[in-house]
Amino acid sequence: MASVDVVIPCYQYGRFLPEAVISVLSQGVPDLRILIIDNASTDGSADVARKLAELQPEIHVSLHTVNQGSTASYNEGIDWARADYFLLLDADDMLAPGALRRALRIMEQNRKVAFTHGIETHAVDGVVTPPPTADDDDTGDGWQVTDGWKFIEQLCRTPVNIVGANTVIRRTSVQKAAGHYRETLPYTDDLEMWLRLATFGDVAVTPHVQAIRRIHAQQRSERYRNAQLLDFRERERAFFSFFEHEGGVHPGRRALEQQVRRELGKHAYWSALSHYFRGKKQVAAELMAFSRERRGRAGLLPPLDWLFRMNNPIGRVREVLQEAMLQRQRP
Repeated sequence: MASVDVVIPCYQYGRFLPEAVISVLSQGVPDLRILIIDNASTDGSADVARKLAELQPEIHVSLHTVNQGSTASYNEGIDWARADYFLLLDADDMLAPGALRRALRIMEQNRKVAFTHGIETHAVDGVVTPPPTADDDDTGDGWQVTDGWKFIEQLCRTPVNIVGANTVIRRTSVQKAAGHYRETLPYTDDLEMWLRLATFGDVAVTPHVQAIRRIHAQQRSERYRNAQLLDFRERERAFFSFFEHEGGVHPGRRALEQQVRRELGKHAYWSALSHYFRGKKQVAAELMAFSRERRGRAGLLPPLDWLFRMNNPIGRVREVLQEAMLQRQRP
């Protein structure tokens, strides 16, 4: 079977680290290495990592004396990797049963696939209910393979990061060719990386749960999720960074950049409306201004096509408005 390298960056997540490691070791992949990179944690994470490495020869440890940031850890992991396939798994998250076998099967069968991804289920407040153990008989079913440039164009039409980072299993050779994550994109370096990886081949997605992400207040990303305007601006920066570099070879680059701006404006319009009905008028005003800047004269009109691009759009609108009214009624 093919070999896999898994890098687990850790900062202050020592209490979660054993579960993350166990979720990798239980994948049933014999040729497997794990690198835990501790970013100068003060919660005893380094001791936990050392103990795990003492118990399992597959586990290696890199301990930083100074916090270098998550991007530096990702890039250290890329430099360390030498297996056929490569995965970055956050220390507070877990792989779902069968995730590696599913990904390796499709990538071994289809050598054009540059990376795979799948469903990333959420565990709110750190309470994890693992998905049922996968049946080996169906691990090859349900994959959809898309040409890499078509994947990029689809993301430009709906510029939302639909790829769960913990589910992304990529060819190490492709990751090496794509290079490091960019430190200039502290919030959306992963979104830009999916675009870059897609320039090297096809993208395969499975309907299976591939990873479990914990949602808890200590996450750095939790603060980012609550900064709505920042989210839109950073997504835009990720796309523009891609087209300034690797994506510059696309013959329709300028049109795609304009499409990204326009579609982000449409998304911001509906987000502004949602925040307004929830009584968050300042956030709504900021988002509406962002929308108008990117949509021009069309900025005052509801972009209904954005809604109809989503599943069950009428139901989504109803849910947004109902939730907004409930929020306003709460003390």
